[in-house]
Amino acid sequence: MDLKGKTALITGSGRGLGKSIALTLARMGANIVLNDIANSDSVDQTAIEFKNSGYNVLVTKGDVRNPDDVETMINKAVEVFGGIDILVNNAGITRDTLMVRMSLEDWNDVLDINLKGAFLCTKAVARVMMKQRSGKIINISSVAGLMGNPGQANYSASKAGLIGLTKTTAKELASRGITCNAVAPGLIKSKMTDVLPDKVKENYLNNIPLGRFGTPEDVANVVGFLASSLSDYITGQVINIDGGLVM
Repeated sequence: MDLKGKTALITGSGRGLGKSIALTLARMGANIVLNDIANSDSVDQTAIEFKNSGYNVLVTKGDVRNPDDVETMINKAVEVFGGIDILVNNAGITRDTLMVRMSLEDWNDVLDINLKGAFLCTKAVARVMMKQRSGKIINISSVAGLMGNPGQANYSASKAGLIGLTKTTAKELASRGITCNAVAPGLIKSKMTDVLPDKVKENYLNNIPLGRFGTPEDVANVVGFLASSLSDYITGQVINIDGGLVM
């Protein structure tokens, strides 16, 4: 699990799960490209923390929904570090409500960031990786994309779409030495899941065989494996990180 000399771009990595993934990859020796939206102060603070720990880090602010922002982000990473070896499509939001009450704006925002953003980043980084004839693309999906979830029609659809994108990307890029896999976290402790009603959390917990919620580190460790050479013969797969919730 050694990533020395590799460069990893993690979208939505100013805080939460993205930050945990970035920290894990940094500890494995990778150069880290942090990304978040333009008005994010958290990504600047994360960069300071990483630099103080001796990690090589670059901040690239931009909206993953915007093709120009994505191109600028990729070009800057290549200019500074010479290439991109690992892409983690982590940027995501929720806008939860029952489908009959869901606005078109809430539908579009979630699909645009969670799915369109991953498509744009994958398309842009693929050109770099194809020239290198190597690369690892890891998409952060969700068990909601596998089993659905009341009140999350937009989120579930975006995460299910991400699984389809993963499999197609894996097939299209395999001949160039590029792998693409997805992880599907269950209920992971984060600010995003903290806002879920207690009854929803209790229902989840009652259905998790391991009897606990996951941590960001549980997810980051699997991403680290998929980013390393230990996973070179794995592509097009979806790995559930859910304590047995979906099996």
